[in-house]
Amino acid sequence: MNSLKKNFLQYCSENKLKVNKNQIEIIDLIIKFKNNFFNKNFFSGLFRKEKKKLGFYLFGDVGVGKTMLFNFFYNSLDIPKQRLHFNEFMISFHDHTHDRKEIDKGNSIKSFVNKIKKECELIYFDEFQVTNIVDAMILGRLFEAMFDENIRVIITSNTKIKNLYKDGLQREQFLTFLDILENFCTEKELIIEEDYRKSKSNILDHFFHPLNEDTNFKINQIFRKLTKDKVANNKKLEIKGRTFEIKKYFEKIARFSFDELCDQNIGAEDYIKIAEACKFIVIENIPTFGDHNTDKQQRFITLIDILYEKKIPLMVSSNIKLENFNSSKFLEVSFKRTLSRLYELTSIKMSN
Repeated sequence: MNSLKKNFLQYCSENKLKVNKNQIEIIDLIIKFKNNFFNKNFFSGLFRKEKKKLGFYLFGDVGVGKTMLFNFFYNSLDIPKQRLHFNEFMISFHDHTHDRKEIDKGNSIKSFVNKIKKECELIYFDEFQVTNIVDAMILGRLFEAMFDENIRVIITSNTKIKNLYKDGLQREQFLTFLDILENFCTEKELIIEEDYRKSKSNILDHFFHPLNEDTNFKINQIFRKLTKDKVANNKKLEIKGRTFEIKKYFEKIARFSFDELCDQNIGAEDYIKIAEACKFIVIENIPTFGDHNTDKQQRFITLIDILYEKKIPLMVSSNIKLENFNSSKFLEVSFKRTLSRLYELTSIKMSN
């Protein structure tokens, strides 16, 4: 038995995780992908007829174990590597472009890829999605340049490659990127009936509904316990010349209304800074969503993605049960992931 598969089975056993044939099939494909690049025997690949793939794109519904599988693979690799949220990756690209615009003279993509090449051999994008037209227009050239430099990528997503950015603005400018991904990546769907994230806990310790006096009392009671003996102040975050103020801030515990976070012109950079400043966050009065407030819903999806990546526990309130939230048509697929992550983030405890 291959050592990676053996270690995976041992890992599942030690952590009391269920194993099924679909996950084992993915492990077999991961082994094949790894052997293509990390076996140092020159002659073993010299006469291989099959074209090497520079990426592995694993998609499937929320909570099926995609991240668990690729986390295990990523942690097994003893090479220079980076695990990045897609928003962080694109922010770093735009920052690099801005800082070097006088030096690179229009060659920002090549310059950025050269920088990546010096830092890592593989990049891991978990829960990949594209919602920004500016990013969509850049990605084809950016990934093509990365693959030209033999930088490998592993990606998890909720949707197959051809459905990325579906119904998005000016999607025709995104199609080249989809072709590049399909040509350079092994693409595989992971199908499991159960959402593992929800099954860990059916009790949402910190999700409160509906909005009424009783709910507000419970939230205030918990919040007082969390902030006991902590100093309250206004925390000001500086983000590229802008100031974002956290008005209710108690030594890394913050309390917001939904509108403070999602009904103003802020985005991924702001949410990353907020996550870095906090270890527990309260978000009150989350509405349901539809085509009438797509912009707010998109910000909320981005916010929860970043808080999940940073493992920030949440306490939230809404008039709607978590399982009864609606969505705009454009964001239905990515919002399923958001709801699953809310199950988890409202069920974990705050670390000391």
